[in-house]
Amino acid sequence: MSDLLYFEDLQPGQEFDLGSLTVTREEIIGFAEEFDPQPFHLEDAAGEASLLGGLAASGWHTGSLVMRLLAANLLNRTSGRGSPGISKLQWKQPVFPGDTLTARAEILETKNLRTKPDLGIAIFRITATKQNGSRVIHWENPILFAKREIA
Repeated sequence: MSDLLYFEDLQPGQEFDLGSLTVTREEIIGFAEEFDPQPFHLEDAAGEASLLGGLAASGWHTGSLVMRLLAANLLNRTSGRGSPGISKLQWKQPVFPGDTLTARAEILETKNLRTKPDLGIAIFRITATKQNGSRVIHWENPILFAKREIA
């Protein structure tokens, strides 16, 4: 693939539009039933009685949706080799049925790895906002990328 992005193509300050998706009630409940079966993720009345103010997606569901956008619209066209973890994760606003999430990725820093000269690491900030512009999730994490050429 000639347009594959390698470590050398990544620079601090570079931003990537990861696209958008709309969350459905069925997806929220389906995810919650399988992975986070708390009442406010499963039932309208419990959601309305909670601090969330209505049936809301699990934060883990929100993260998974944004990860889908990150993989489909950036990582799958890079030499990405995975990540050693997430250094910061914040859920800022609840996500409700019908919300449209728009995600962005920004490179904060890039570093060569002394112990693995064929790889570099880029520190990313991933954010997603709702249709009204409010931020719903924010995370920072290092991602490993293969180099085009080994020095």
